[in-house]
Amino acid sequence: MRPFSRLTKTLIAGIVGALLAGSAMAQELTLKLGHLANEQNSWHKASLKFGEELAALTDGRIKVEVYPNDSLGREMDLINGMQLGTVEMTITGESLQNWAPMAALLAIPYAYKSLEDMDAIASGELGKQIEEQIIERAQVRPIAYFARGPRNLTANRPITTPAELNRMRLRVPNVPLFVDVWTALGAQPTPMAFSEVFTALQNGTIDGQENPLALIQSASFNEVQSHVNLTEHVRSWIYLTISEQVWDKLSEEDQGHVMEAARRAQAYERELFLQDEDAIRADLEAKGMTFVEVDQQAFADAAREPVINSVDEELRPIVEDLFNR
Repeated sequence: MRPFSRLTKTLIAGIVGALLAGSAMAQELTLKLGHLANEQNSWHKASLKFGEELAALTDGRIKVEVYPNDSLGREMDLINGMQLGTVEMTITGESLQNWAPMAALLAIPYAYKSLEDMDAIASGELGKQIEEQIIERAQVRPIAYFARGPRNLTANRPITTPAELNRMRLRVPNVPLFVDVWTALGAQPTPMAFSEVFTALQNGTIDGQENPLALIQSASFNEVQSHVNLTEHVRSWIYLTISEQVWDKLSEEDQGHVMEAARRAQAYERELFLQDEDAIRADLEAKGMTFVEVDQQAFADAAREPVINSVDEELRPIVEDLFNR
C-alpha cells in the first residue's frame, strides 16, 4: 500500500482536528440564568442546585451561571431576550400572561386556599395546559415550578379592609390583572420593576407594595415599611424556565438531563420554602415590622367580581370554577 504523502497527512490531521474541535464546542454549553431575588432567597439557592445537578448529570458539559438581583436584566427584559435567543433562562410567572393569557392563572387573587390546593392545580391537568400555552405563545419553556408564599400588603400603617386603602399609591408588577384588581379595591396601583421599589418607597413615590414575605425580607423593605398587612391575597407559583430556542438545540438526552436537574431543584426549593416561612416572619418582626390581621373575606369578596371581569374572556369559566370549588 502506498504510504500517505506528507501533504496528505497534514490535510487529514487538520480535518480531524477541526472535527474534534467542532465536536468539543458542540458539547460545551453555558446557560445564563438571571432572576430578581437575592442570594439568601430560596429561588437563588434552588437555581444554584439546578446548576450543580445539571453539571453532574452531563459530566460538566452543560454549566449554569446564576445572576441574582436583576444583575442580568429585569424580568421582562429577560423574557424578551429568551424569545430572541440572547438569554437562556430565568425565573418568571404571571408576567408571562402578556403573551400567554393562561399564565394569569398562576396568580389569581383568592383562587387557591392552601399550598396543597395550589399544588394540585400546578401539577395537574390545568397546570399542563398553562405550560403548553406558555411554550407555544411566549416561546419560553417551564421546566419546574417553585412555591411562593402568599402575597401580603406592606405599608406604613395598618390596613384591615379595602375601604382603608383610600387610593394609596401601591407598586404592583407589570401584570394587567393586578392593576385592575387593586384599582377596583380602592388603591392607586403603579407598575414598576422590582429593583426600583425600595428607592420608590424610600423617597415617597409610592406608599406601599405587595409581595411574599421572602421578597419583603430579601429586599429589606423593613427599612422603609413598618407594617405587613396579612391580606394573603395571592397564593401562586413561579416557573424555572428555559428559552425554547435553547431547548430545541439540546439533544434528547440533554433535555432529559435538564428536566431531571429541574426536578431535583424543585424538590430542594420546596424544602427550603417550608423551612423559611416561619423564620422569615420572626426575622421581620425582630427588625421592627408589625404584622396585622386583616378581614381577608372582605378583600376576597371585593376582589371576586373584578378578578372575573379582568381576566381574558376565555379564562372566565376556569376562574369561576376555581372560586366555586
